Amino acid sequence: MFLERFFPDEYVASTYVIPFEKLYEDGYRGVVFDIDNTLVPHGEPADERAKKLFLRLKKIGFESCLISNNQEPRVKMFNEEIQTRYIFNAHKPSTRNYVRAMEQMGTDQSNTVFVGDQLFTDVWGAKRAGIHNILVKPIHPKEEIQIVLKRYLERIVLHFYKKQQKK
Repeated sequence: MFLERFFPDEYVASTYVIPFEKLYEDGYRGVVFDIDNTLVPHGEPADERAKKLFLRLKKIGFESCLISNNQEPRVKMFNEEIQTRYIFNAHKPSTRNYVRAMEQMGTDQSNTVFVGDQLFTDVWGAKRAGIHNILVKPIHPKEEIQIVLKRYLERIVLHFYKKQQKK
């Protein structure tokens, strides 16, 4: 089916419920994150949850990288409290910067996981780059109009994804 190319490898309620310790046990060594509506509401700085998450990832032993379609001031502002690698203006779903993120972390397709909230940019790009991907529900409903329009299409894809998961 055509829509299956957009199906995430995993779909969870929040970035903050992902069992990163288990992923590390399973051999993953790098985590690539989208920022807006994946880690914090759109446009917000890093909050306590995000700061604690990145400390936890470092303690576990993960390398990390932020990959965002936003411009540098937004990504840099978020990263001030996190202090990880980042790639701005990433042109997701283009695979180029997913590959660049892995190069920066010293990981590859077999041991990298991607976490994001959008099917047609985040997940689709990660899938095309050959990276295990986890779709999370958006943190906050307030979004830019182009994202709101994409969300309607995502609902259709997720309907078929959920039907397939029940089989």
